[in-house]
Amino acid sequence: MTAYPNVKMLIGGEWVSEGGEGSFAVINPATEAEIGRAPKVSKDQLDAALAAADAAFPVWSGTPAIERFRIISRAAALLRERAETIARVMTLEMGKPHGQALAETVGAADLMEFLGEEAKRQGGRLVPVRSHNLLEQRVMQVPIGPAMLFTPWNFPINLPAKKLAGALAAGCSCILKPAETTPATAQMLVECFIDAGMPSGAINLVYGDPAMISEHLITAPATRKVSFTGSTAVGKHLGALAAQGLKRFTAELGGHAPVVIGESADFDRTVAACAGTKFRNAGQVCVSPTRFLVARGIYDKFVAEFARRSQEIKVGDASASDDVDMGPLAHAGRVAAMQDLMGSLGGEHGEIVAGGSVIEGPGHFFQPTVIANPSADSRLMTQEPFGPVAGIVPYDDIEDAVSIANSLRYGLAAYAFTGSLDESHYLGNSLRAGMVAINHFAVGSPETPFGGTGDSGFGSESGSEGYLGYTETKLVTVAKSAP
Repeated sequence: MTAYPNVKMLIGGEWVSEGGEGSFAVINPATEAEIGRAPKVSKDQLDAALAAADAAFPVWSGTPAIERFRIISRAAALLRERAETIARVMTLEMGKPHGQALAETVGAADLMEFLGEEAKRQGGRLVPVRSHNLLEQRVMQVPIGPAMLFTPWNFPINLPAKKLAGALAAGCSCILKPAETTPATAQMLVECFIDAGMPSGAINLVYGDPAMISEHLITAPATRKVSFTGSTAVGKHLGALAAQGLKRFTAELGGHAPVVIGESADFDRTVAACAGTKFRNAGQVCVSPTRFLVARGIYDKFVAEFARRSQEIKVGDASASDDVDMGPLAHAGRVAAMQDLMGSLGGEHGEIVAGGSVIEGPGHFFQPTVIANPSADSRLMTQEPFGPVAGIVPYDDIEDAVSIANSLRYGLAAYAFTGSLDESHYLGNSLRAGMVAINHFAVGSPETPFGGTGDSGFGSESGSEGYLGYTETKLVTVAKSAP
């Protein structure tokens, strides 16, 4: 059994065990047992972190790009070396099966390396002049300033890593506020950066009351950039706070991803991919496929096979056994949300064909659940469940499927499976989302932008966009000296 770390904050280069507002319990969601305590930050401590980030900004932004790259690359190497231990701690904190936790940790190192490389690649450009009196026009991307980074619990390494690496590669100092449920995972990531040679104050790490921390940090004069991953409701509130100070804001919010499945799709491969991906991380994934829109000719067969596969998923305590496919929901509130959703079903709102119940015993476990034929106005089809629940509906023609897929204000990810080249082009162009994947579910890689539209937010992380989001454009134009 991996020992749970002593959780500390990082403020101005010093590790801090005592929170100005006391401490809070960290709970293993698979056992409901307290596994540790984390310090709860006070406003005075937040002010100290802000002052540290503000003071470190000119130092870090003035560090040559090649040195920023080297430090971030060393941090990525350390993350790989420590991946096994970090993954075990992640499983303790939020229940993710070990294989998924390990893959997330190693993948985060890849993200960090790519974004670190961007420090060397993003050199700006020269623009041809229009006048004989001008010598040159240079367009540069310069670091925007101290960045406030807010991340949730469902991907406690991936999400902090891409925000930290993007901000640091660009030359920004930062304060990271991770989810209260996964503090040690974030701490172990930050330790990789510190051990790699980050200067004092360039990274700060705090835990505690989300509302107090976000408002205090976002409205602080030193703050120039805010990056948030979480719910749409909270994202709108934080975006409004950032807008009051004309501060740059990147928001990766909720999703309710549709999956259009045509008759020409490879049936066995498609249903296996759909069932396997839907219940990854117990469905607690912003890009989780949730609304399955299936051609009527294969609808009944798809529902039956999807339900059968869902019942074969092994659910259990991943901190006690690696032989688990799906762990618990993150906390009791998610279980209550699933139960509430089940209570809204029946009649035209959908039929439960698999699962639908709490798994009795300790831990926040819920059965993998499949709902057949929910109506367009049902809660399942209009509100993101963020849990192990899939809704499957038939369609008669591809235009109807696109209409259903695009009927919500969410626009994070959308998927389609088809054997038709024409259909794949049509769906790729017509599905309204920041990311569309055809015949697979991989929408996130270090080299590609990750972000949505509509109520799913704006701005992107990863790819070159993950670097540029922490910069602002600056023009320098030089004229000849007067004769």
